[in-house]
Amino acid sequence: MKDEIVLDLETKKSFQEVGGKYNMHLLGVSVVGVYSYKADEFYAFEEAEFRRLEELLRSAARVIGFNSKHFDFPVLQPHVRLDLKGVAHLDLMEDVEQGAGFRISLDNLAQASLGVGKSSHGLQAITWWKEGNIEAIKKYCLDDVRITRDLYEYGKKNGFVAFDSRDARAKLTIPVTWDKDYEPTGNTQASLF
Repeated sequence: MKDEIVLDLETKKSFQEVGGKYNMHLLGVSVVGVYSYKADEFYAFEEAEFRRLEELLRSAARVIGFNSKHFDFPVLQPHVRLDLKGVAHLDLMEDVEQGAGFRISLDNLAQASLGVGKSSHGLQAITWWKEGNIEAIKKYCLDDVRITRDLYEYGKKNGFVAFDSRDARAKLTIPVTWDKDYEPTGNTQASLF
């Protein structure tokens, strides 16, 4: 049985440091966090361990992320030999944005749906990188992986995710169909890119 994994990453630099969002390939990757459904384990990979990460990605039936299509995968691609465009993929943010008509942060969705928020933010992870605090980056990244996994499970179970409206006066929901009956198989799904 092929694995289904949840992925998030943290960068070494900010968009401001590399001249904007069109230079994602220059951001660098400090840590990639992964949850494996098959092993029921969380893993944090540093750059020296990316070959092991590639093996996990290659064996995955699907990768689940939040803004992974337009951020995590493009940032990670220069650091791995595997063509990430060929990896079956579900980007939760893309589905939420299509349903709502606008982007909603992972923190907002997690607080409204799960009752928990993110433990920090990506710019803090960059500061930790500059300070050499890899363990703090790993903890934060794996917290985001856990939140993404739990949001995915919540949406599968309930058929919707919740968010606080922009004026914060109401909690609203967005219907999602995150493969309630999906079971990873040996068959590779078509890429969503």
